[in-house]
Amino acid sequence: MSRLYSAIILSAVLALAACVTINVYFPAAAAERAAERFVEDVLAEPREDGSLLNPLRGPVEIIRVAALRSLDLLVPSAEAQQQAEIEINTPQINAIKARMADRQRQSLASLFDAGAVGFTADGFVAVRDRAAVPLSERRTLESLVADENRDRKAVYREIAVANGHAEWEQDIQQTFAREWVSNARKGWWYQADDGSWRQK
Repeated sequence: MSRLYSAIILSAVLALAACVTINVYFPAAAAERAAERFVEDVLAEPREDGSLLNPLRGPVEIIRVAALRSLDLLVPSAEAQQQAEIEINTPQINAIKARMADRQRQSLASLFDAGAVGFTADGFVAVRDRAAVPLSERRTLESLVADENRDRKAVYREIAVANGHAEWEQDIQQTFAREWVSNARKGWWYQADDGSWRQK
């Protein structure tokens, strides 16, 4: 009888262990959603009243998000539990995002418009055409790009650490690289995978 009791307990423990298996794979879809939210917040255009306008969050985007959320309700609960989320709402990440958004509105947006800077294929910003700014402003241009890239590097690292997987930093950086280009405005420049510059 005790053998049967032990076998039942062992089976229960093994079944429980199978239910709490932790997957440590990189959650690409969740990372894309997080990167999209972050990038949209940084690149949002200011309205005349000073609030932010994100052209990607118009009526069509609202309908798309509502449809996706409706589909989420139809996903079986077991599958829904396997879907991970990427945390991007920590004091450190929010502080970096605020600096990046300020820099974007105050300086970088006009530099992107002029073609002086562009998005690189690896998730950073590079000087594309120094001649697009007056000679007297070129040192400021270099400084802005260096500050922006320092914050970008820091945010990729902070997101990985905030989610308990420092080893995800490179994957997060690659995910953000795609989102920066995807959210670039018409006329802005970006680097293709082969290093060549292209204009949206």
